[in-house]
Amino acid sequence: MSNSLYSTARQDNQTTIVPSTDIEAAVEMADLVPAIEAAFAAYENDTAQMPPKSYIDLPQHNGDFRSMPAYLETDDWEASGIKWVNVHPDNPDEFDLPTVMGTLVYTDPESGFPLAVMDATTLTMKRTGAAAAVATDHLAIEDATSLGIIGAGVQSYTQLEAISQVRPIESVIVSDLDDDRVQRFIDTFGDEFDVRAGTIREAAQCDILSTVTPVEDPIVTLDDLGEHTHVNAMGADAEGKQELHTDVIREATLVIDDFEQTTHSGEINVPWSTGDIDESDIDAELGEIVVGNAPGRENLSGITVFDSTGLAIQDIAAARIVYESLGDDSGYRLEMV
Repeated sequence: MSNSLYSTARQDNQTTIVPSTDIEAAVEMADLVPAIEAAFAAYENDTAQMPPKSYIDLPQHNGDFRSMPAYLETDDWEASGIKWVNVHPDNPDEFDLPTVMGTLVYTDPESGFPLAVMDATTLTMKRTGAAAAVATDHLAIEDATSLGIIGAGVQSYTQLEAISQVRPIESVIVSDLDDDRVQRFIDTFGDEFDVRAGTIREAAQCDILSTVTPVEDPIVTLDDLGEHTHVNAMGADAEGKQELHTDVIREATLVIDDFEQTTHSGEINVPWSTGDIDESDIDAELGEIVVGNAPGRENLSGITVFDSTGLAIQDIAAARIVYESLGDDSGYRLEMV
């Protein structure tokens, strides 16, 4: 490698294979949240490249694949790579596998050398939580202490882990059709927070609400929400999915992560496709708020919504944290010949 300002690659011509256990240990939310915020800033400042997410639909298997490449440059570092990820909702029941799995190739921008191949399943969950935290930091009331979570699957855990980094969360209400999943969530966090099961409405009345479900029929109404609730709409990641009723989207201050992705497969994709909302209903992209080109929350009252589809820049920023944290004894090494 050359003496590039940004170069941090080990000079051993080896590719590190990083399993999920190493990623779990490597990624601290205190480091990840600001890295994801820096990624949003780079995207807004045009120092990132992120081609549209591409899909391979497999209806015969009730699933799909997505490819997500990106490059980004901040004041202090640059990073690049690509994530290959699936969504197969039948996996837990049929194959005892997660619904979402991924693999990420983290690559040196200067030489193109593949620095690491890492499991991206845990990485995806953590960067998704961190993105919600970035949005929450800019859009929730400053003294928010209550968090509602609808959907007690694996994504719900990183929502609480990340959001509690940016707000002094004390109480959590979790709602899910599966009582066992709710109990597992309570057992995990009950010693740290006041956690209890509740209805959708009870969760939606909290200062902050994260929705992490795969539903296609909206489950949260405008009347459910508190007068100043900030909503992280995280579940919709494909055409046809929608967690919030359209009147919520119309009435709220609406912030999105990326125009092309959200109109195609985000929370707003259904009302957008039917013409029930248009560009006038979108108030800002999160990157605009991060760099100060658009305001965040300005009033103590009023509902805000963050429509998150998940961006490749987030994955690459998270992968950089993993790679930089690896010691010589971490993962497995492949010699490049």
